[in-house]
Amino acid sequence: MKSKDEVESILMVYKVDVKNSKGYDAVFVMHMAISDYLGSSITDEAGVAKYVKDVLDDEDGYDGIAFTRFLADCNAKGVPIDWEDMI
Repeated sequence: MKSKDEVESILMVYKVDVKNSKGYDAVFVMHMAISDYLGSSITDEAGVAKYVKDVLDDEDGYDGIAFTRFLADCNAKGVPIDWEDMI
């Protein structure tokens, strides 16, 4: 699992400037890309970085899309979120 600093470093290495990333958006999207797509439709780390930008800077997207996806995934899988631990 990559930390926020590691994700930001990877984005910098590949000169990927994500304009609409707030909080841990890029971290969630990068982990999703690595878990679901790396080795299949995404072939390398540079592709993962570009995917993060594509998702978060999508003109058809909306503010909070990554967090909304995270919540929907947790809900669909029945994974509870202990909000007190998050604060």
